[in-house]
Amino acid sequence: MNKNNSPASSKPSPAGGLGQSLTNAELIRRLLRLAWHYRAGCLKVFAIQLVLLGIGLTGLGLTGLGIDFICSQVDPRARAPRWPFGWEPVGGGAPLHVLGWIAGAVFTLALIRALLNYLNAITVANVVERKMVVDMRAQVYDKLQRLSFRFFDANATGSIINRVTGDTRALVQFINGVVVQSLIMLISLAGYLIFMINIHPGLTLACLASTPVLWLASTIFSRLVRPAYKKNRDLVDEMILRLAESVQGIPVIKGFAREPETIARFAAANDDVSQQQQRIFWRVSVFTPGIGLLTQLNLVILLAYGGYLVIQGELPLGSGLIVFAGLLQQFSNQVASIADIANTAQVSLTGAQRVFEVMDAPVEIADAADAVALTRARGTVQFDRVDFEYKADEPTLHDVSFTVPPGQCVAILGPTGAGKSALMSLIPRFYDPTGGRLLIDGVDARQIKLDDLRRNIGIVFQESFLFSNTVAANIAFGHPDATREQIEKAARIAAAHEFITALPEGYDTLLGEGAKSLSGGQRQRLAIARALLLEPPILLLDDPTAAIDPETEHEILQAMAQAMAGRTTFVVANRLSTLRRADMILVLDKGRLVQQGTHADLIDQPGHYQRLVKLQVVGT
Repeated sequence: MNKNNSPASSKPSPAGGLGQSLTNAELIRRLLRLAWHYRAGCLKVFAIQLVLLGIGLTGLGLTGLGIDFICSQVDPRARAPRWPFGWEPVGGGAPLHVLGWIAGAVFTLALIRALLNYLNAITVANVVERKMVVDMRAQVYDKLQRLSFRFFDANATGSIINRVTGDTRALVQFINGVVVQSLIMLISLAGYLIFMINIHPGLTLACLASTPVLWLASTIFSRLVRPAYKKNRDLVDEMILRLAESVQGIPVIKGFAREPETIARFAAANDDVSQQQQRIFWRVSVFTPGIGLLTQLNLVILLAYGGYLVIQGELPLGSGLIVFAGLLQQFSNQVASIADIANTAQVSLTGAQRVFEVMDAPVEIADAADAVALTRARGTVQFDRVDFEYKADEPTLHDVSFTVPPGQCVAILGPTGAGKSALMSLIPRFYDPTGGRLLIDGVDARQIKLDDLRRNIGIVFQESFLFSNTVAANIAFGHPDATREQIEKAARIAAAHEFITALPEGYDTLLGEGAKSLSGGQRQRLAIARALLLEPPILLLDDPTAAIDPETEHEILQAMAQAMAGRTTFVVANRLSTLRRADMILVLDKGRLVQQGTHADLIDQPGHYQRLVKLQVVGT
């Protein structure tokens, strides 16, 4: 509908119509429940990582064993290597044979590790990320389809698109980048810690003295960057909105030669995003090297204290210092990954907040628990003291009452902002009245199953929207199973058949985005055919002849006379030719029904209708 009286041009705050904001604890609980839903894939990744951890530890142990064996062969006084599981080479074994065995074992482990890393990458990409992203986008899109017009009035297009695309991916990153990686990090740290303590408890305590500082720094960092990530998502929303508006409004931009200003506005929005990202990157770039520096201090302690222990003979070089150095390096890498996990967590929590705001948005228009079915409406429409407002305390319709018997044509007119489109929007329950009742065949529309109600109503909007599909598919949008004969019949009634057959492929012609290759009148006639194909008992026509020349208008009105017979029809119209055909005329002004009757009744009554008729008569 053309929202002359809707708040579309001056939207409320972006939070309007969204679900409530969640605390970090609530977000994490919901994300963990989401991870549990995909537990099979997550557990598979987790199991692979555990095996990789074991292989890494085994590889380090074999490396240390090889070094100790070499030292024992070079210096007989050196400590003999400790063979795993009590195994020793038979007869001492030839040195080259022993080293060959150790090297072969290390190489075999490397091959297995490479295979498992490949399997892990495939599992993460296909099972964890791809499936989850697809599922989450589908769920958010499904929810959007069930939300009322009020939600879309209150939220910018760019924000909605960004929540479906970017934010769902950021949300899924929490599962793999935070939940799975945190568990892997904790188990890895535990494994490395146990092995290091087994090698030398004192050296372990000395090298890991800075670990509490790392945890504290990560916690502070997470709290500092969270608002910055939220601000960044809002700025991306604004940039996408600028892009969408500039693409949709390109004829206006070029017509008024406003390209430089439009370019400047988009550049400013783009720069805002870039500058905000720079602020985030600066904080990350300071935090990450700082964590790295603290971890490298551990290596300094290792070289000083560990080297002393080797020199004193308290620690073997290979299975002691070398293996401990490898374990400490892996431990430090895992601790350093706290920065990446914290960064991912903030991105994910920000995205999750925005996705859950959509998922938790109230579904205002839904079936009542005791809703009744409506197979085929007779077409009686009654407004009983109806009030309606888009925003609280800003009435759009007030105390509107009238009854339309089946089969009558009702014309609605009034000045801009009178409430015409709002009245039309209530009939198919795009919105619900804030007061009073709207009855279809004597039943409150809120008590009728929503799908049944809308299948009984054909709608032609003032601005006809056509999909990127064939002409036939656009006409059959509301009735996908319609035959070609039914489609052509509807097109003939809407005076569209002639121009359709003149298209390169007739009804199979593929229309591009917005059907820009068609004229406004042609698009409108396709929209009329789409509504008529349903053969609905109730028709809503929001000024359907506004974009059509007088000759075509005459053809459409002649053809639609038969289609309107036996159907209750509401027409928002200002042309005298349409008003004269109406069985009832409703005149709205500032949301109130100020005049009601036929053309003959109202032509002699002072008011808006009489002034409109006089202007059109003088104009001709």
